Amino acid sequence: MKKKPSRSSKSRGKKGSKWFQNNIVVVMLLKLFLVLVLLFLTRILFYAFNFRYFSDMEIREAIRLFIIGIRFDLSALLIINAPFIVMNTIPFKFRFNRIYQGVANCFFYVINTIALLFNLGDTIYFRFTLKRTTADIFNYISIGGDFDKLIPQFLHDFWYMAVIFLVLITILIYVATRFSIAAKPSKGKGFDFSFYFFNTLILIIVAGLSIIGIRGGLQLRPVTLVTAGNYTSAKNIPLLLNTPFAIAKTFNHEVLNTVTYFKKEKDLAKIYTPVHPGSTSGFKNLNVVIIILESFSREHIGILNHDLENGRYQGFTPFMDSLIQQGLYFDAFANGKTSIQGIPSILSSVPSLMNESFIQSNYTAGKFTSIAGLLKPKGYSSAFFHGGTNGTMGFDSYTKLVGFDRYFGRTEYHNEKDYDGKWGIRDEEFLQFSAHEIKGFKQPFVAAIFSLSSHHPYYVPAKYINVFRTGKLPIQQSIMYADYSLACFFHTIQKMPWFKNTLFVITADHTSEGYYPYYQSDVGQYSIPLLFFKPGSELKGKSSLVAQQTDIMPTVLSYLGYEKKYLAFGTDLFDTLTPHFSIHYISGLYGLIKDHYYLEFNGNKSTGLFDLRKDKLQNHNLVIKNKAEREKLELFGKAFIQQYNNRMIENRLMVDN
Repeated sequence: MKKKPSRSSKSRGKKGSKWFQNNIVVVMLLKLFLVLVLLFLTRILFYAFNFRYFSDMEIREAIRLFIIGIRFDLSALLIINAPFIVMNTIPFKFRFNRIYQGVANCFFYVINTIALLFNLGDTIYFRFTLKRTTADIFNYISIGGDFDKLIPQFLHDFWYMAVIFLVLITILIYVATRFSIAAKPSKGKGFDFSFYFFNTLILIIVAGLSIIGIRGGLQLRPVTLVTAGNYTSAKNIPLLLNTPFAIAKTFNHEVLNTVTYFKKEKDLAKIYTPVHPGSTSGFKNLNVVIIILESFSREHIGILNHDLENGRYQGFTPFMDSLIQQGLYFDAFANGKTSIQGIPSILSSVPSLMNESFIQSNYTAGKFTSIAGLLKPKGYSSAFFHGGTNGTMGFDSYTKLVGFDRYFGRTEYHNEKDYDGKWGIRDEEFLQFSAHEIKGFKQPFVAAIFSLSSHHPYYVPAKYINVFRTGKLPIQQSIMYADYSLACFFHTIQKMPWFKNTLFVITADHTSEGYYPYYQSDVGQYSIPLLFFKPGSELKGKSSLVAQQTDIMPTVLSYLGYEKKYLAFGTDLFDTLTPHFSIHYISGLYGLIKDHYYLEFNGNKSTGLFDLRKDKLQNHNLVIKNKAEREKLELFGKAFIQQYNNRMIENRLMVDN
C-alpha cells in the first residue's frame, strides 16, 4: 500500500513552478528590487538613446553617474511604492488574505507601470526640453497642450519605445508573479503575542529604512533635484535623475521660497533692481511687431555659424540671414526650454525660474503686465497671433490677462483646410493671415506673432518636400519652411503703409535639439537669435553684449522713449551702464551668464564656473580656482534671485507711477 503524500509535499509540488517562495516581507522586497533593476535599466536606455547629447562624457563618468543615480532611483521607488510597503508590513493577519493581496499587487503593477512609462517617455521627450519631466507636465496638459493629437504622432515616430515599454512590463509582471507567499500565520487560539510583536518590529524597521531611503540618506536635508547638482554639471543632471523622482519631488510643491541674502532693500537694489526708471528722450509712436519663431536655435542660421564645417556651413535660414544684415543683432539666450516659458519672458519680461512655467504657476493670480499692457495708455491697440488650437498652453488666457486686446488663433482663422493635423494652421498661410489682419489695425499698435510649423512633428507641406534641404537634424527642413514663410510675410507687409513706421523684433521661443558640440553645451543649448529691425533706421550691426529674452520688453520701451517706471527682469540693451546678463533655471540649478563667465548656482553654493572666452564648451570648471569671480557672480545671482522670489511671493511685479 502506497504511503499517502504529506500535505507539505503536495504544497511543494504545487508551488514547484515558482522561482521563489518566502515570507511576505521578503517577497515584497524582491518585487521592489526588481523595479529598482528596471529603473536602472531605463537609465542606461536613456543614455543610449541620447548618447549624442552626452557624447563628450567619458564612459567612466557615465558609469559613476549610473551608480550615484541608484540613490535617486531608490528614493523614487520607495515614494511611489509606499502604500504597497504599508499594505505588506502592517502587523495584522488579514494581509495574507488572497483578495487583500490581489489589491496590493494590483497597486504595485499599476504604479510601477506608470513609473516606467514616464521614465521611458522622457527618453524621447528629453530631446525637446533637455530636462527630466517634472510635475508641471500635469498643469501643461490641463491648460491645453494638444497632447491628444501629439501622442499618436509620438507613437508613430518613436514606435520602438512602445515596444521596449511592453518588453519591460512583460518582464515586470512575469518575474514578479514568480515571487509568492508560501507561509501563512497559524490561526491559533487567543492573542498571538509573538506574531504581533515580531511583525510590529518588522514594520518599525521597514518604515525606518524606507524613510531613510526616501530622504536619500541620513543627511540633514532630503535629496531633491538640487542635490543632483552636487555630483555633476547641469547638462548631465538628467542622466543622474529619473522622471518619477523629478515628478514626485515637484508635485504639489511650493515653487518659490522667500530668501534674505540681503537684509536691507537699499543694499539689494544697489546690486540689482528690476525697476526701470523710464526714458527722458521723448516718446515715439512707432508700431511694434514681435515675431517669435518656434525652436529657431542660433545653430540653424548660416550667417551666424561661419566657424562650422570649416566655413562651409550653409544654415537653413536664407531670409533670416539677409535680414540680420539689415538690423541690429544680438547673440541672445533663451530664459527657458519651452514655449510656455518663452512667451512671458519675451512679452512680460518675467522668466520662469522655477520648476513650472510662470504661466502655469499661482503667481499669475497677482498683478503683472506686458508690453501691450504698458503701451495701452499711450493709445496702442494690440493683438497676439498664434495658429495653434485656441487654448493651447493657455496663451489666450495669458495674453488677455496682460493687456492684449485681441487673440487670433486657429478658430479665428476660419479655414480648416490649412490645418496641419497636429499643432495648428501652417506658417505660410497663417503669417499671411496675420499680415492682412494687421493691415486693418489703427496705428500705433503692438502685435506679437508666434509661428508653429518648426515644432515636432516638423510639418512641411508636400509641395515643398523636395524644395527645402534636409539637414543633420529632423527639424531643419521645417526651419527652412518657416524661414520661407517669414520671407513671404515680409514681402507682403513691406507694401503696407504701416511697415516703415514699425520696429520689428525677431527671436525664438526656445532652442531645438542641438547637433554641434557648442549647441549641446550648458550655455549653447540656450543660444537663440535676437534681431531689432526698423526700415530705414540706424539700427545696424552686431552687438557683443550678453542678451536674453527678458531684455526685449525694456529695450523696445527704451527705443520708443517710454517715460514711466515699470518692472522688468531684463535689461535695456541700449543702456551700456546697466549689467547685461542672462539667467535660466533647470533641474534645480540657476545658470547665470555674465562678464564672459557662466556660473551654475543651486541657491546656496556654486557648482560650476566657466570662462566662456577660453572654454566655449565648458570643460574646465573654475569654481574652486577662481574664487574672486565666483563670489562676484554669486553676489549678483543672489540679488537677482531675492528680487525675483520675493516680488513673486509678495505680488510686487508692478510699480506705481
